[in-house]
Amino acid sequence: MTRIFSGIKPTGHLTLGNYLGAVRQWAEVDQHRAESLFSVVDLHALTVDHDPGRVRRLSRQAATLLLASGIDPERATVFVQSHVDEHARLSYLLECVATDGEMRRMIQYKEKSALERARGGSVRLSLLTYPVLMAADILAYGADEVPVGDDQVQHVELTRDLAVRFNQRYGHTFVVPRATYPKVAARVMDLQDPTSKMGKSGDVGAGIVYLLDEPDVVRKKILRAVTDSGSEVEYDREGKPGVANLLEIFAACEGGSPEDLSGVYESYGALKKDTAEAVVEVLRPVQEKHKELVADPAYVEEVLRRGAERARGMSRPMVDTAYRAIGLLPPVNEEL
Repeated sequence: MTRIFSGIKPTGHLTLGNYLGAVRQWAEVDQHRAESLFSVVDLHALTVDHDPGRVRRLSRQAATLLLASGIDPERATVFVQSHVDEHARLSYLLECVATDGEMRRMIQYKEKSALERARGGSVRLSLLTYPVLMAADILAYGADEVPVGDDQVQHVELTRDLAVRFNQRYGHTFVVPRATYPKVAARVMDLQDPTSKMGKSGDVGAGIVYLLDEPDVVRKKILRAVTDSGSEVEYDREGKPGVANLLEIFAACEGGSPEDLSGVYESYGALKKDTAEAVVEVLRPVQEKHKELVADPAYVEEVLRRGAERARGMSRPMVDTAYRAIGLLPPVNEEL
């Protein structure tokens, strides 16, 4: 059976982009067609300056929202990354396979480190090496597929390269995974800057719809969305990025295509109004279920405990095999 791994970072409140671009696909499609693991990858949240209490709160919130979005813990494995030691164990082995040049060529590192240097600061070493931890997240489970947005393709390619290199040097150990892409709204853009991705850790929330935003807040943000010059509602990503973003969001909520919707509206205002209502309705069941789960924290904790136990059972044999393959002695109570 096909195995899928995907994770979500608790670096901010989850957004409409996270939901339409990933989480809804996990709940409606992936968990039903494959053996799926969905993780709150909290170790990745430590690569930047952070508040420990906030990371814990956002980790719990992210896990609760995954369940509220329809991921069934009886079908899929839902867990927190740091609860499974095999991620960190395997990450070090892969650091011994990766090269400094590969890490420094990663786009996110180049962009963030350049920004910090321009400010007179520096970045943490973990920002340089975290793509290797991401590779360990995937390879520890023998995942066949990794659902990603287009900004994560480079990380999956690195994972593939590391798996192939390890297998060639030390014997076949890892499955070489492939990236898969959602068909609609793979990348929802910021409502105030439609040339930038709607990111959950942005400094300003005016262009970001969060999954737990109240309906009136959602409406206000979408009605104030930046559009483009002219008045024609047409789907043109390059020429009209603001309108294209609204059409893509609306299409993702309604299950249609942005191209088909582009000829329906005669004004930006009408498009914004209908998009806002579509988003409110898509988020309504998620918010209602989230409220129920928040009232039963023991249930969420039990889901995460069982998920981590199941994840350890899947990953430990793989990581133990990798340790032996690379040349490490097994513990003294085990045989070669």
